[in-house]
Amino acid sequence: MAWDEWEQLKADAATRQPTRTQLNHLPPEPSGGGGSPQGDLAVNQTDLAAIGDAAFELRQHFGQAGKHARAASQKAAGGLRSQGFALGGALDHVASRWIDQCRSLLDATAHISNHLDFTKGAHAGDEVHIAGTVSSIATLDAGFSERKSS
Repeated sequence: MAWDEWEQLKADAATRQPTRTQLNHLPPEPSGGGGSPQGDLAVNQTDLAAIGDAAFELRQHFGQAGKHARAASQKAAGGLRSQGFALGGALDHVASRWIDQCRSLLDATAHISNHLDFTKGAHAGDEVHIAGTVSSIATLDAGFSERKSS
């Protein structure tokens, strides 16, 4: 591409947009609203960290409480069964289902906590990359300005 053509394209672009870098965005909604088609949920790192911390605490506390409930239920089931009560077998069945449900909840809370920790780290890396890219664009623009004034 010839430099004259490049300069003309830059001049045309400058008349359409400000000369600074600008992120794309949705146009403002007309009055009367109706909400954004993509929703209006917004969350920040503090919110995500709080959710991750709550999931971790739930896992810790529920894990301990679940073990106590399981042990007590199994002991009661064994006692009832040894005394000939049919309810002992039913309570043992409930205790088995309890164990399965506890594991599912503990796995889910661990997954949530771990995922949010990973996401936080990944986004921090993205921020560094974006900052480097944006500063590179400024350097590139400066190079074009130097070339133009030569």
